[in-house]
Amino acid sequence: METRSKFARRYDAEFKQNAVALVQSGRSISEVCRDLGCSSWSLGRWRHAAQKGDPLTEPKTLAAETSEQRELRRLKQENAYLQRQRDILKKALAIVSDGNLNSASNL
Repeated sequence: METRSKFARRYDAEFKQNAVALVQSGRSISEVCRDLGCSSWSLGRWRHAAQKGDPLTEPKTLAAETSEQRELRRLKQENAYLQRQRDILKKALAIVSDGNLNSASNL
């Protein structure tokens, strides 16, 4: 089961432009959203803005980040993901080995 963050995902202007270009090349919005992992609502807004000639901008918080800050944020997210995966594997090992979840905390 996939858990969603309480914060919306932020996309840079290049990502938005590439997603809109895929839709304009003939692919459906739902197909592009499924492939890129963004919502159809967001892609629809980006496409509408591009058709009106409005520039696709980055969120102010994302635009204000330096490349080092972006890399640090990405690494923190990856670290949290890997820690969750590790915890799942620990619990699975405990269940498979003897059915005692307390032994997994000793690993």
